[in-house]
Formats: sequence, structure tokens, C-alpha cells
Amino acid sequence: MNVYERTQQRLKTVFELFDDIYVSFSGGKDSGVLLNLCIDYIRRHHLKRRIGVFHMDYEIQYRDTVDYVDRTLAANPDILDVYRVCVPFKVQTCTSMFRHYWRPWEESKRELWVREMPAGCLTHRDFPFFRDDMWDYEFQNCFAEWLHARNRAARTCCLIGIRTQESFNRWRTIYSDRNHHRFAGKRWIRQWVGGGICNAYPLYDWLTTDIWTANGRFGWPYNHLYDLFYMAGVPLESQRVASPFISQAISSLHLYKAIDPDTWGRMIGRVNGARRLAIGQAAERDDLGRLHALPALDAPGTDTEQLPRKALRKHPFLAREGRVPPRRNHRKAAKGGNPD
Repeated sequence: MNVYERTQQRLKTVFELFDDIYVSFSGGKDSGVLLNLCIDYIRRHHLKRRIGVFHMDYEIQYRDTVDYVDRTLAANPDILDVYRVCVPFKVQTCTSMFRHYWRPWEESKRELWVREMPAGCLTHRDFPFFRDDMWDYEFQNCFAEWLHARNRAARTCCLIGIRTQESFNRWRTIYSDRNHHRFAGKRWIRQWVGGGICNAYPLYDWLTTDIWTANGRFGWPYNHLYDLFYMAGVPLESQRVASPFISQAISSLHLYKAIDPDTWGRMIGRVNGARRLAIGQAAERDDLGRLHALPALDAPGTDTEQLPRKALRKHPFLAREGRVPPRRNHRKAAKGGNPD
């Protein structure tokens, strides 16, 4: 039995045991596949029910991600209840030594917003539990409790597209012997203490290659930012969509300058230290990494002489375009001859 077939069994369990279900959707590849799996399951089995889609909009994101989120949330209105949240909660930032958080959609900084609020979004006025000192992860938990009470559900399940391949902490979430909050004996469903709310991880055993195989085989829509990541030479396992200033995403902050320069120009004036940190990353990066800081997506004919030849020869995009300088014969040049 492959991972797709096992996931179909897990979705069957979820839809049988929970009367209120919503998908935590970030706009990335994993949550996108999870949402498509749920939509296909409902339609294939002709279920007369709706599911929620919970999206925390962090204001600063690649335009391709914003476009993908817009399209996804507008599709399937007959079965999706959309909760697109634009709230000024506190979000971790690793760009400054003097401030360890920033706030998306902060009203006092409206003139600095990277983009306008999307139509139909939910703001802090829609959530009576919101506090000014609330972090984004606290908001997620409070949202689950708010939705559970609002829908008067007996059991609420939040579907989350994490995979154990991505980190040890995610592996431990599923396989730890200390996980005493398993629901119905299922290691991939975790029950909250003292309530009828659970988190479920139906994709926990999928690999990155499984995600892209599913997208290709079923023709599901996906975030085309990943195409640009691939063209920029970003390794498959390092292609992630996240809030750009958290510790897990900070190593790829410099890619904004190459892939989405318009957003980059706005975000460096929005969050303190973003530009300085990206410059430092580019300076410290090795040959191949340094190439990421410079656009591999530029027009043919761009001068590449300033880049190390070793890095250029490793880069498949430049090799296909015929933009790799010829190998120099340094031994012959040292003897006074003309290099090849």
C-alpha cells in the first residue's frame, strides 16, 4: 500500500470521527496537496458537508504565493469555508538584535504595508480573544477553540500538512513514546487536553518526491514559486514557503531579491535589519550559494565573469544557456603561454 492509499484511509477516519474539520493552509506544497486531497475525497464520495480553510496571511510573501492563495481560496466555494486571517499578532524575526518580533498588518504602519489587505479577510476585530501581546502560534490555538465553540461542534479536527522527513521535531511529534495524547490510538492524531479538539497529520509519512508526484499525476494546482526556486538552483528539499523572517526561513531571505525584486524593495523598508542580513548572507555563502544571491533568472547575455567558474559549471541553468566561461589552463598561463 502506497502513501496515497494510506492517506485515503486516514481521511476516511477523520471524516467519520469529526463533525468539524478545517485545513491549515499556508500556500506551500504540503498544505496545498493536503487541501486537494480533502476536496477530492469529498467530491469522490459525494459527502454533503463543508470543510474550513484556515490561512494566516503574514503580509510579506512572494507574489506567486499570494496569487496561488487567492486562486485556491476562491475555488470550490460550495464546500470550502474560508478563514483568511490578517491580524497584527507578534511574529518572530531574526533580522535585528534590538527587536525580536514584528507585526504584519500593524495599523500604525499602514503606509509601510507591502500590499493592501485582501478583500473578505478577517481582522482582529472579528476575534474577541485577540490581545496585543499575542504571538502567531498562540493565535492558532485560540482560533481552534473559537471555531470549535462558534460551530458548536462535538469534535473539531485541524488537518496539518507536516511531514516527518522535514525535521526531527516533526518526527518526534508522530513517533515519540511520550505522545500520551493520541486520539483513538492513532499516532497521527493528537488530542488537546481537556477539549474535543485534535490536530491530525495525514501526510506525516510522505516524502518530498511523493508531494510532487501527486501534483503531477492528478494535475492539481500548485504554487508556481517552486518553479522559480528550481530555476534559481535551490535544492528540492530546501524549497519552503514560510514567513520570511523566522529562523527556519532566514537562510533563504536573499532569494527575494532575485525572484521577487518588487516585494524585496518594499520589505526592506518594512522590517528592520532585513536588507543588512540578506547582504551578510550573500557575503558568507559558498560558491554555489553565492550564485543564489544573484538572479539566475536574468536575460541571456548577462555578464557572469564576476562569478566563480566552479560555481557556474555546477549551475544547470547557466550551463543550458551556454553562459559558462571556458575552463582556463592555469598551468600553461603560469609558464607565460596563452591560456586555453
